[in-house]
Amino acid sequence: MATNRTANQTLEAIARQHLRIETLETRKSDSLDFHEVAVWSVVAALEAAYQAGFAAAKEN
Repeated sequence: MATNRTANQTLEAIARQHLRIETLETRKSDSLDFHEVAVWSVVAALEAAYQAGFAAAKEN
């Protein structure tokens, strides 16, 4: 479904930009799958996800 692909791309972009996580794919390696991030980065990522959802809802 195109909507899921778009949503996944948006989430990956948010993870890269705000959390410095290069991919959301499971890579079966603790050093690649677990990340230490600052609380303010999590807040920024959640705000970006909320805004992306809000914008997508307005389009529909």
